[in-house]
Amino acid sequence: MLLGEILHQGVVKLRMEAIDKHEAIEELVDVLVEAHEIPLSMREHIVDMVMQREQSMSTGMENGIALPHGATDRIKDIIGVLGIAPKGIPFDSLDGLPAKIIILLVLPRNNYQGHVRTLAGIAHLLGSKSACESLLAAKNIATVLSIIEREEDRDIFCDLREIT
Repeated sequence: MLLGEILHQGVVKLRMEAIDKHEAIEELVDVLVEAHEIPLSMREHIVDMVMQREQSMSTGMENGIALPHGATDRIKDIIGVLGIAPKGIPFDSLDGLPAKIIILLVLPRNNYQGHVRTLAGIAHLLGSKSACESLLAAKNIATVLSIIEREEDRDIFCDLREIT
């Protein structure tokens, strides 16, 4: 599943306020609750699940990107939220840089192949320096969603062109 198929206006947060990894995860899970993507009764379960994953291995990548995630039996489809943190949030990343683009995913436990494809697609999308710069410079949520859609459309077109 592409990131553009997961995200919508209600699950993008510009200007995150968190100062550490735990606060960032809580802030993004709260966005999912506010957007009615998960019920309030699941909030603690999701926070705990994602934090357990973080404790086993940090999801802070390189170049200011973090992909906190976790799998649960309590959902059927992938749920995600994107946060932009202009000041950066320490995420124990591979290169030591704070995360400025954070995508939190809640994955259904029974769809491992879907998890891998989604995470790989997001990593590919955010591997584009120009895409990341554009996301960080975006002034509103509509622009963020447009950038993601444009980049994913371009990638799909390029992939199809390579096949023919």
